Amino acid sequence: MKATLGFTISVEQFCFSILTSLLFTGAVFAQSSKNNTKSRPNIIVFLVDDMGWVDTSVPFGDSLMPLNKRYHTPNMERLAKEGMKFTNAYAQPVCTPTRASMLSGMNSAHARITNWTSPANNNPTDNTDEQFSAPEWNYNGMSPVVGIPHTQYATPFPQLLKDAGYFTVHVGKAHWGSAGTPGANPLSMGFITNIAGHAAGHPQSYLSEDNYGNKPGKASWQAVPDLGEYYGTGTFLTDALTKEAIKTLENPIKNKQPFYLNMAHYAVHDPMMADPRYYQKYVDAGLDETEAKYASLVEGMDQSLGDIMDYLVSKKADKNTIIVFMSDNGGLSLAPSRAGEPHTQNLPLKAGKGSVNEGGIRVPMIVKWPGVTRAASVANQYVIIEDFFPTLLEMAKVNDGKKVQDIDGKSFVPILKNPDLKDNSRALIWHIPNKWTTKDGPGINYQSAIRKGDWKLIYDMRDGSKQLYNLKTDIGEHSDLSVAHPDMVKALSKTLSEQLRQWKATMPIDKKTNQPAAMPDESE
Repeated sequence: MKATLGFTISVEQFCFSILTSLLFTGAVFAQSSKNNTKSRPNIIVFLVDDMGWVDTSVPFGDSLMPLNKRYHTPNMERLAKEGMKFTNAYAQPVCTPTRASMLSGMNSAHARITNWTSPANNNPTDNTDEQFSAPEWNYNGMSPVVGIPHTQYATPFPQLLKDAGYFTVHVGKAHWGSAGTPGANPLSMGFITNIAGHAAGHPQSYLSEDNYGNKPGKASWQAVPDLGEYYGTGTFLTDALTKEAIKTLENPIKNKQPFYLNMAHYAVHDPMMADPRYYQKYVDAGLDETEAKYASLVEGMDQSLGDIMDYLVSKKADKNTIIVFMSDNGGLSLAPSRAGEPHTQNLPLKAGKGSVNEGGIRVPMIVKWPGVTRAASVANQYVIIEDFFPTLLEMAKVNDGKKVQDIDGKSFVPILKNPDLKDNSRALIWHIPNKWTTKDGPGINYQSAIRKGDWKLIYDMRDGSKQLYNLKTDIGEHSDLSVAHPDMVKALSKTLSEQLRQWKATMPIDKKTNQPAAMPDESE
């Protein structure tokens, strides 16, 4: 064979040369990829279920609120001192819409996942209503597989992390999809390891004495899977999940493989059961039985956070691990799960879980990113749950090019680098065209809302009424300014309606006319 430089080599020599070159190039690429993977941070999202904005000794308002004084969360205090506290962080009013938005980066109205999904059957979870029939929503939740009926097809960000070399772990509550669909199984959603995650949205029992609900003949859909070694040991569910989470981190830390841990506690969702490690102290402090149980669930969750942080320090992995603390919606404010006057459990915020008022959607959020976030810093810019998708991928230096859905979220990495950033032009949207509960309350059932800057508009689909609040001066949403500011009502109604139409958001069906409820800009 003649070479271009004028000398002769054999075919065998030529092939060997090419093979050697390819092997060298592959080795360089593999080493480069390996080094790139090693440079990526570990990420933990510590997601709490049904925890309200004031259910912590960390004040997320301008000062310590009365209810902040009820709770003892020293590890949240520690995380806030080491990281950045977000005072205007938002979820959706109920669990599945929030959790699916987090994994997909889509607003729940866009994904049409606007209520919780049932583990028991593939049917809508809407309660019966005299005025409306249920909307056409995705009651089977999110799916990583195309063509599953009544689901939103989307690429979960854990899959993208996994594809980029992350060791991905889910621990605790999943609740992204109905039983029997791909979205119900964390292993289908990009997780390499799953512990106790399935289609159910709450535990049958927190107690090991009950086998966490798995006693023969007594198990329901809510029985928590995978924790057999803790049966009868006196280990409260929150602690068992924490111990299992720590076990799963041993190998990736040892192997210096970046990990993503979705630490999704069942706490503090009902059933209200006392965490025996903390219950008596709250009874002694004067709380009634129900609220003492709730406070013990909160402190048990906080201890889990501390145990994980301590483990990272012991393994010298804390300097390269991002921790994001978040709740999936506001605190529950209805009996019998909460004691006291209804809708006062999240004061000064109005209402609670299921509501588009602040008590149902504004939640505690803290981010610690070593070397990026300033210690004890505070960000007042509003963010929302769908922002997690682009943010976590940017943190991990992972491209989202393989996703199949359009992303509604906006990365808050710039805020983590500069908490003084402010953007009042962005609009946040909540849309609940469902009857979540049989009990009506402020902002509950058939409500939409939009926040832009300090202004917030709430739209009631039942009667077309609108409320307008300035959250800067009225965080409790006491003073309806809709009459005083008709131009603002009109402008926000238009923005909200245009976005809902663009997303092809679904509306409840009026039983008398058999027509969808009016959009906000169609109602006077």
